Amino acid sequence: MADYIKRIVESDVLPCHVKEVVCEEMHHAVEVSNLAVMIAEELGETPAFCDDLSIAGILHDIGKMKLTKYIYSEEDTLVIEHMKYVRQHSLYSYKILMEAGYPDNILKAVYYHHENYDGSGYPDSLRGEKIPWMARILRTCDVFAALTSDRSYRKAFDVDTAVEIMIDEVADYDMKVFLAFQRILHNGRFKGTESLRNNITSLQMEHLALFEREAAI
Repeated sequence: MADYIKRIVESDVLPCHVKEVVCEEMHHAVEVSNLAVMIAEELGETPAFCDDLSIAGILHDIGKMKLTKYIYSEEDTLVIEHMKYVRQHSLYSYKILMEAGYPDNILKAVYYHHENYDGSGYPDSLRGEKIPWMARILRTCDVFAALTSDRSYRKAFDVDTAVEIMIDEVADYDMKVFLAFQRILHNGRFKGTESLRNNITSLQMEHLALFEREAAI
């Protein structure tokens, strides 16, 4: 068990069903963050850019901590009729990070990480290069991490099936990002989803602590 998950499991503050949600979201955050950094490095981005993207990846869904009672039952089952609340999570993430003093590039990456390249995403239906660059990277990583993880309503897809699903919806993604993602899957850097989930840097750990704080409020 990863240390960052063990701390949540052993917490005396959080109820069991909240612990499950927090652990799931933290796993997802680390996967997205690690994959995003790999893509950014593949694209030749600077270490400073990669550090900021790593932080944005860790915190992109932090707003879900404020929406737990609306989007999950005590069995951690997603309630479909509350999807309108799910769509508010990027706004809540933005507000949490703005109040915490995070810089504008991270705020925009988090706020727009559900925008699709063809303009079909949310919250503002931005299209193409109007979507912040970091957010375009996070979008690809977020979808892949979600597809390859267990959910209450389905089992995880294997990597090949997840990629096939993403190819069917390729208009959602910036092609530069998507091609870099594909190269990573095939050039030996990608060691599997467990590796994405279990490897964590001190920088990621520092910012992951915000999940614990928000879950306890």
